Amino acid sequence: MKFFPFAILLFFVSNPVGTDLDDLPINEIQVVGSHNSYKQAIDPALLMLVKSRDSLAARGLEYSHVSLSEQLSMGLQNLEIDVYADIKGGKYAAPMGLEWAPGQKPPYDPEGVMKEPGFKVLHVQDIDFRSNCLTFKKCLQELKTWSDSHKEHYPVFITMNTKDDAINRPGFTIPEKFTPEILSDLDKTILENLGKSKLIVPDDVRGKAKTLEAAVIAGNWPKLSKAKGRFIFILDETGEKISAYTQGHPSLKDRVLFVNIPSGNPEAAIMIINDPMKDSAKIKEMVNKRYIVRTRADADTREARLNDKRRFQAACRSGAQIITTDYYQKSAHFKSDYVISFDDKKYIRRNPVL
Repeated sequence: MKFFPFAILLFFVSNPVGTDLDDLPINEIQVVGSHNSYKQAIDPALLMLVKSRDSLAARGLEYSHVSLSEQLSMGLQNLEIDVYADIKGGKYAAPMGLEWAPGQKPPYDPEGVMKEPGFKVLHVQDIDFRSNCLTFKKCLQELKTWSDSHKEHYPVFITMNTKDDAINRPGFTIPEKFTPEILSDLDKTILENLGKSKLIVPDDVRGKAKTLEAAVIAGNWPKLSKAKGRFIFILDETGEKISAYTQGHPSLKDRVLFVNIPSGNPEAAIMIINDPMKDSAKIKEMVNKRYIVRTRADADTREARLNDKRRFQAACRSGAQIITTDYYQKSAHFKSDYVISFDDKKYIRRNPVL
């Protein structure tokens, strides 16, 4: 039997395979994060009312999260924040759900921040409106405070939906549409409350390459060691919103957010492909071309209710770098043992495909 010299043996003990990630570029990791990360539970009385109208939709809303800071301290590497535009303020200050099911506790917005102008953070207007940080400004300030206290944290991906769909039923608030000007205000809000030094933006990745996509395919993603303490924002939209955001900003020049756009576009870098079972081959193809892909381990509480991890396992095998879940801990709303993490109970690892 051959024995290792003590120094070599000590190296293996103190540096087990898979724990030293610093030299990896950020596209060669795989992380677990949360979906609709800001969401608080719907008040039980209001949820019962929704169930009486649409039981399937109500089941899909029956989840909630701890604060953004708590999630990050647990080790989650991705958050999702949905925003509604509110130029004048007050548009979402008095959701009709409070009238439809009176007597709800705790009080909604006791500080009155929903009356202020600026982006608001909620899931569904008038129904699923409770949030751990009611305004985008407050969310960003919480992220900065946490990051300043954990300066060596690995980069955190933040996916964003810009929500403006109307619900065609009486009593529901009609959202403001996201125009190019409002999308520019989104950039401005992030810069003002988080700061440029806390961000990895498209310009950082593109460098001197002709396009952002060319830089990505060439492997110009920063290493984790250079990305510590920073955030990467992604606009999870399609069509007109992506066109409005990229207009006048080829390859996302001077923009803050990356965008969900297919390969073959100058702005292609990060993609949202939510079904790892149906689209496993497509995800793996994009990952091998050095794009970053976000997918989902579960949706609408289905997998959690059945304790079904097949979708998560498919996501892991696909090599998608970002896998989101509503269940980094057990459900507080129904009995289930469904919990998502990697084998070592952590939320970041080397990418199994790369």
